[in-house]
Amino acid sequence: MSAVRIARISEEPIRLAEHVDAIDDPRMGAETSFVGRVRDHDPDAAGAVTALEYTAHPDAQTALSAIAARAAEAHGAIVAVSHRIGRLEVGDAAVVIAVAAAHRGEAFAACRDIIEDIKRELPVWKRQLEADGTAAWKGLGG
Repeated sequence: MSAVRIARISEEPIRLAEHVDAIDDPRMGAETSFVGRVRDHDPDAAGAVTALEYTAHPDAQTALSAIAARAAEAHGAIVAVSHRIGRLEVGDAAVVIAVAAAHRGEAFAACRDIIEDIKRELPVWKRQLEADGTAAWKGLGG
């Protein structure tokens, strides 16, 4: 069975339980997870954030798979990761990562590597919508 159980770009809501179930393996003694949610504020926003609209490059799924595979190999881990696209409201999960590894150090390291590489490398951009009707693109250009 592959070390990357899920690597998905999706317009559908992301469920943490599905990701945790996907990494279940009796050889692994540690599991970690990360859920990145849309929040109602941003340091650069003049007012409240009401929603985010995520857009993905056609190669985003391939890039996410590569990020997951790299972390799985580096840390001897099993990975399930999804990034949502489309319009997300405050509180919606934008990114879900679940990792299983033999020990906690490897599980935490793999999870952190995945989210940091997503932020740096994944060709997904977001348009931040604010309560006053303004909008700003975030993440363009790296």
